Formats: sequence, structure tokens, C-alpha cells
Amino acid sequence: MSMTTQLSIFTPLTLCLLIFAAKAAAAADRLIGLHSAQVMSQSMPWIAREAGLFKKYDLDFNLVFIPSSPVATAATLSGDAEIGVTGAVGNVRAIVQGNTDLVFIAGMKNFLTHSIMGKADIKSPQDLKGKKVAVGRFGGNTHYFVIQALRRLGMDASRDIQTIQTGGGPETVAALLGGNVDAAGLVAPGDFQVASRGYRYVVNGFDLKIPYAATCVVVLRSLINKRGPVIGRFMRAMAEASKLMHSDRALLYKVLGKYLRITDQKVLDASYNSEIAAMERRLEIHEAALQASLDEIAPTDPRAKAIKPADMIDRRYLLELEKSGVFGK
Repeated sequence: MSMTTQLSIFTPLTLCLLIFAAKAAAAADRLIGLHSAQVMSQSMPWIAREAGLFKKYDLDFNLVFIPSSPVATAATLSGDAEIGVTGAVGNVRAIVQGNTDLVFIAGMKNFLTHSIMGKADIKSPQDLKGKKVAVGRFGGNTHYFVIQALRRLGMDASRDIQTIQTGGGPETVAALLGGNVDAAGLVAPGDFQVASRGYRYVVNGFDLKIPYAATCVVVLRSLINKRGPVIGRFMRAMAEASKLMHSDRALLYKVLGKYLRITDQKVLDASYNSEIAAMERRLEIHEAALQASLDEIAPTDPRAKAIKPADMIDRRYLLELEKSGVFGK
């Protein structure tokens, strides 16, 4: 066989190999994200993964669970995590302290839907006086809800109850079911898990609709400058995940069952019905929700009074998503 014939035979194969190598070289963009609670409102990255949205948008996205707000904020500031899907307060506190590189780019839940669940003999909020009430972490969403809910009912959490930190939602459920506390601040699906075991709704938080950035997306401004288009593709995946959350209940239940290890249909139904109305279809973040964190911080750090919620928000990706029509499709 002549050299010319050999080249004519192997050239197509060589081209295929070169194309394959080029594709391998153009690997998916890697992003590291974090979330701070195992709850439905932070499930959009799970939905995106199970629905193949990260692959669709050429992202290699890895999600890490960090239940501590200060640690989660520190991980974002250090660059160890590039995207935070978490509550706002730790990040707002850091901004107040001068870390203005942090910025909110989307919201998933802008008011609290927690409840205070209690033993059968606790029939009213007044019955909580002197009792042990569990929360996930001091300074976290659950703790804030308990403080604010009792305040609206004429009580002072610092004086009227004994607040016990458990570490997170599953640990709070275990503490209540195990009899280690008398009541607990819980959000879906935890509240329905204990309700099915005979515990009472002492305070139903959904009715209070306390403004609070319970789940939002936070990044560094410097990261947007460096990797803006990559963050944009992540936001596109979140927009499509939001649509799936609201339109494909079967997929959502599959996701919650896998990641929260909940298979009880009644618990899933109750969780969905409670939370879905609070979830932001268009990923909007409300200034009033961020103002709540500033108001919480201001008594101990007066610098919070000089900051406006709008200064902590970058809406470029939300505007791009609206213009693309993704929410209307």
C-alpha cells in the first residue's frame, strides 16, 4: 500500500480523533456551590442535576453542604465556593462589616414559612414560656423565625423560652421526637414529619409571612467580572429548575425523596403545598427581605443603618432571563 493510500485511509480517522480531543479539551466549566439547609427551598440545584440541566449548559457543578452561616459566608469570600444558595443573613452581616465584594443575584424564597411545633400539652404560644425550644443554629433562619414570631405575639424569646441549638433541621426533628426539647422551630418537610407523629402547630409561620431572604443566590462581584458568562449559564439552569419545580411535581418528589430521604407521600404532599406558594417563580429577590437582615444586625452594628438593600443586589442575570423569555416559555 502506498503512502498516499495510507494517508487517504487514515486522514478521516485522524480528524475524528482530533475532534474528540478538541471536545475533551473544551470540558464543561467547573463551578463549586454551597447550600446551607436540607430543605425544599434550596433544592433547585438538585433538580437541575437530576434533570440534566447542568450538562445542558456545559457546567460541572459540585454542591457542598455547609450548615453554618458564618462558615458558608467565609467559604464564598475565600473563593472555596463560588456560588452560595443559602440564607442571606450571614452574607449581609459580612457586607455590613465591609466585605462589599459579596452580592446577591437571585432569590428563591423571600419570606419565612417555618412553624413552631410542640408537644401535645403545648396548645398556645403562651404555653411555651419556660420551655426548651430547639432551632437549627443560632443566628440562622429558624432562630430568626422563632424570635420574630414570638415578638409578634407579645413574647420575648430571650426571656420567655430556653433556646436550644441542634445543628440543623434533621437534628431538630430528632431532638423533638426524642423528647430532648418541648418544642421546635421547623420548616417543611420537618414540621409535617413531627405533625404526623402527633405534635401540634403552636405557631403557623406561613400565615405570618415574615419578610426574610430565606434562600437566595450570592456570589462575588469579582467572580462576575472574571466568569460572568459561566454564572449566566448557571442562572439559566436555575431558571429552568424553577419552572420544573412548579410544573413537574413527580420530578420534585423524586428529588426530595432522593436527597432528603423522604418517601412518605403525605409528608411530600404537605411539604409541597406549604412551600410552593413561597417559592419565587422568576427568582426575584425582594429588597424588603434583605432589609429584614439589616434590621436584625443594626442593634449590634450601627453600620447596617447606612446600607440600602438595592446596593447589595445585582439584577443583571434576572434582566437577561426576563429578556430571553425563559420564564414565559
